[in-house]
Amino acid sequence: APGSPEQPPAPARTPLLHRLVRDPVVISGSVAVLLWVAAAVVSPSFADWGQFITLMTVASFLGVIAIGQTLVIIAGGEGIDLSVGATATLSAIVASRFMDGTDDGFLGAVLLALGACCVVGVVNAVGVLAFRVPPLVMTLGMIAVVTGFIRLYTGGRPEGSAAPLLRSLVAGDTVAGIPGVLWLWLGLSVLVVWLLRRSPFGWRLYAVGANRTTAYLSGVNTAAVKFSAYVLSSLFAGVGGLLLLGYSQNVYTSLGTDYMLNSVAAAVIGGTALIGGVGGYLGTVIGAILLTVLDSLLRIMQIGGGEWGDAPRQIIYGLVLVTVLTAYGRQKRLRQ
Repeated sequence: APGSPEQPPAPARTPLLHRLVRDPVVISGSVAVLLWVAAAVVSPSFADWGQFITLMTVASFLGVIAIGQTLVIIAGGEGIDLSVGATATLSAIVASRFMDGTDDGFLGAVLLALGACCVVGVVNAVGVLAFRVPPLVMTLGMIAVVTGFIRLYTGGRPEGSAAPLLRSLVAGDTVAGIPGVLWLWLGLSVLVVWLLRRSPFGWRLYAVGANRTTAYLSGVNTAAVKFSAYVLSSLFAGVGGLLLLGYSQNVYTSLGTDYMLNSVAAAVIGGTALIGGVGGYLGTVIGAILLTVLDSLLRIMQIGGGEWGDAPRQIIYGLVLVTVLTAYGRQKRLRQ
C-alpha cells in the first residue's frame, strides 16, 4: 500500500536436496549402504538375510554402548567417556560371576552389575565437575582403575558364565527370526531419540552443550545435567556389557576394549559434534552400522591379521572417519 514501510525480503530457504546432501545422517547412511553393496559384491553371501541379522546383532552392542557416549559428547565441555569399554567389561564380569550359568539370582546379578557401572559414572562425574579434571584425562584414568579392580576381583581369571535367560534374551529368535537384542536396541533407540528431542532433560542437555553459561543464566542446573550424562554413559555401557555376555556366553578381561574409541567414532560419524550441543542418537545408530559393515568388509577382503595384526584395519578406520567428517565438517552449525 502507498506510504507503508517496505518489508524486508524473506530469507531464501535452502533447497531440500541441498540440505539432505549436507546432512551427516544421510551421508553416513549412504556410505554404509555403499560399503554393504561392496561387501555383497565381494561375497554374495553377505546379502543373505541371516548374514544381515548377524551384522545388525554385532552392531547393536556398539550402538547400545554408544548411547551414553552420545549423551556425554552432546553435553559439551570437551566431554568424552573413554572408560565405556572397561565399564562394559566390568559389568559382564560381575554379572557372570553371580549368574554362574544359572537363572537363580538373575535379577540380582543384573542390578549388581549395573550398580557397579553407575559407581564408575559417579566417580567420572565427580572428577570432572568437582575437581575440574579434563574429561579425557579423568575417563582415561578410570580405565586403569577399573582394569585394576577387575584383576583384583578375578585374579586375572574371570569365572562364571551367562545365565540361560540372558542368552535367550540376546540370541534367541523372537519375531521373524530376529534376535531379542535387536528388539531391545530398537526400543532403546526410540526411547533415547524421544529423550533427546522431546523431554526437558534432552532440551537441557543440548542447551548445556551449546553454551553452558547461557544455560545456567536461563535457570538450568548445568552440573546436574552433566552429572546425569556421565552416570547414564556408564549405565548404558553396563547394559552393553550384559548383552555382550549373553552373546559370547563367557567373559574375558578385554571384552569391551574395542568399544572405547569405536563408540566415539560412531557418535562423531553420525553427526554429533565434539564441541557439544549438536547431534543426536539416530546418527549414532547409523555410525555404529557403518563401522560394523566396514569391519566386515575388511575381514571379507582379508585385510589385517598375520604379522600386522589389526593395524591395517585401524588405518582404514581412520581414513573413513576423516573422509566422512570432511564431507560435512564445514557446515556452519557444526563450526558454531
